[in-house]
Amino acid sequence: MLRPYLPSIPETITVHLGSPSSPAQNVTTDFASYIKNVASSEIYPTWNEAALRANILAQISFALNRVYTGYYRIRGYDFDITNDISRDQSYVYGRDVFENVSRIVDEIFNSYIRRQGTVEPLFAVYCDGVEVTCNGLTQWGSQQLAEQGYSTMDILRYYYGDDIELVTDVPVGGSGLPEPLTVLQPGSAGPNVQLLQVRLNRIAQDYPAIPKIYPTDGVFGPDTERAVRAFQETFNLSPDGIVGNATWYRVSAIYNAVKRLNELTSEGLRAEEIATQYPISLGPGSTGNNVRVLQYYLSYVAQFLDTVPPVEIDGTYGPATKRAVRAYQQAFGLPVDGVVGELTWDSLYRTYLGMVESIPLIYEEGAVVPFPGIILKVGSEGEDVRLLQNYLNYIARTYTNIPTVNVTGYFGTATANAVEAFVREFGLPLSPTSVNSTLWKAITDVYQDLYFGNRASEGQYPGYTVS
Repeated sequence: MLRPYLPSIPETITVHLGSPSSPAQNVTTDFASYIKNVASSEIYPTWNEAALRANILAQISFALNRVYTGYYRIRGYDFDITNDISRDQSYVYGRDVFENVSRIVDEIFNSYIRRQGTVEPLFAVYCDGVEVTCNGLTQWGSQQLAEQGYSTMDILRYYYGDDIELVTDVPVGGSGLPEPLTVLQPGSAGPNVQLLQVRLNRIAQDYPAIPKIYPTDGVFGPDTERAVRAFQETFNLSPDGIVGNATWYRVSAIYNAVKRLNELTSEGLRAEEIATQYPISLGPGSTGNNVRVLQYYLSYVAQFLDTVPPVEIDGTYGPATKRAVRAYQQAFGLPVDGVVGELTWDSLYRTYLGMVESIPLIYEEGAVVPFPGIILKVGSEGEDVRLLQNYLNYIARTYTNIPTVNVTGYFGTATANAVEAFVREFGLPLSPTSVNSTLWKAITDVYQDLYFGNRASEGQYPGYTVS
């Protein structure tokens, strides 16, 4: 799974003045002006300020969710949102805005609400609560709550639940779209090409007519061109091997479809499920699990890139780790400082994930696959969970304190109990509630040791009675 980019406030937003399929005009305006128009069209300026702020935050979050998920763009439209109130928010082109509404928007337009621990802005459904009812904020109801002394966040939590939080000081700039719109073609290079390569590899798992790209090095070479042409042919696009807007957004749409990350209301991808970024940079002297994860990724990448030396996964950022980091930075055109900040981490993770995406997630006895890039925990599901269950079951044949589980591909209570028993059995200083790259490696190492330890050469006693 790719690292979800953090939402930003787009400089502009394009509004379609009608239903999505209608031949209506598109209007592009700056984001703050759009929210001022919506708020002035939806609510009354005489309302209590707590109610005004609650409604405006809901409107901001609603619009940002549309932009963040690329809801209309990935469906082939050339706009971000409509003014069709059956789908989106009321926007009256050319209208005047209320002075107090304008003041509030200027203060809070770079804030939004989201579920605690999630990445994307909340798809904050709302309605007037009189002529129309909905499972979200009701505008007149919010005014009544404000009159009773409810604060802005009290009002929002009343309607959306206690697990929402306010994000403030959000960076402003760029398009706010899921990815920058840049034409990519043979000879192009950089992180956008690498993102394209990784997504095409993921899509190729479900559409085998699309060839895999290796390595996912951010260089648009012949393998990438072949994959792009195959993708375009598969999805009825002009097979020119060039990634313009139409192909870019179709790749986004298909990727989101196969990853189930772009439903109407957005699924709420949790930040802790993404094993890609840490809040502080890592450098010489750093220790701990974050360093182990870094070393794990470096060690895997080193298997494929001769210029990157392998490192021991010991949780200590010593000279060997620094050398490997500098070698990686040199190979990928990054500042060669031996320190892992966001730029280096993001590039390393994408490189690692691109390699992993090229490996079919199929359980074959004796073989192990690298950490899938997603922290697994109760509620996770998919082939990576199925692999984990197979590994644990094999280990449980020898270590009987570890319970066996049904191989369902769903991480339920039984799988959690088996993981916890594994951690306890081997005395690991790791959380038993989730499987990150360090725990995944520990499980696969034990699995592989047991598997090859149980294999016997011809004529060699296998270690158990044969009947």
